[in-house]
Amino acid sequence: MQPHETADDTSGFTSPTQANEYCRQKAGPPGSALYYALLQLPPSKRHAAYAVHAFCQEIADIHAAVHDPGVAHAKLDWWRQELARLFSGNPAHPVTRALAPVVQNSGLSRAAFEAVLHGAEMDLSQMRYLDFAGLTHYCDAAGGAPAELASHVYGFDDPQTPALARALGHAITLGRRVTDAGVDARAGYVYFPIDELQHFGVTAADMQNGKYSPAYVELMKFQHARARQAIADAAAALPKKDRRKQRPLLALAALQLALMDEVAASDYQVLHQRIDLTPLRKFWRAWRAR
Repeated sequence: MQPHETADDTSGFTSPTQANEYCRQKAGPPGSALYYALLQLPPSKRHAAYAVHAFCQEIADIHAAVHDPGVAHAKLDWWRQELARLFSGNPAHPVTRALAPVVQNSGLSRAAFEAVLHGAEMDLSQMRYLDFAGLTHYCDAAGGAPAELASHVYGFDDPQTPALARALGHAITLGRRVTDAGVDARAGYVYFPIDELQHFGVTAADMQNGKYSPAYVELMKFQHARARQAIADAAAALPKKDRRKQRPLLALAALQLALMDEVAASDYQVLHQRIDLTPLRKFWRAWRAR
């Protein structure tokens, strides 16, 4: 697979400025949650943060954008090879070109990037989870690993911070299963554990067909309460000395909580529509995050 096949067209992004702009548009275009979260970083760190988040977004997009499993696995393999090129000093993609100085200056390991691939591999191989243990493993791979990677760019003094950032990224991803339940279901994914669906009397087919019911609302309330508590606990656990440096992650947590509350206010009517916060509310919640 050639480099240009991993994105719509990346051949024109050759200079460092162009590569950085590609990353900004890929990961956090104006109005997005990440855009407001990264405003909490000093300008000197934003290019590096956008590069890391753009890498995570490229990987996360594989299962969403590619419907042929063979092609999706080929793209994932290409990115694995591209990591090897990045760490050998010969990156081909604008994201890895933007990452080259980040890797050199921060000491990020190749393993930290490869951990992000694991979440994509799970999405390519699994569309249902039997129990909460399985969902927990997925959230750690899909959300925890990217948050841990980003925490190194944000900066920290307490050695526990990366692991605690991973726990918060994990919790945020659990919360996204609530707010993105409709988007996920329309794409064929129902992340809520099968045993919990059965407990509440809701089927995966119900969610995919957009069927609202009192049982569905009770299921969503349960998922919401558990995710909200997980996010609150993980955010509170971040070390005091690093909370200012990790403000982008805290902002993403605050924005996720606000969005979950917005979804709850709609009685969880997300199976047929996407609910979002206004740009002003995103800015306000991200700015207040501490």
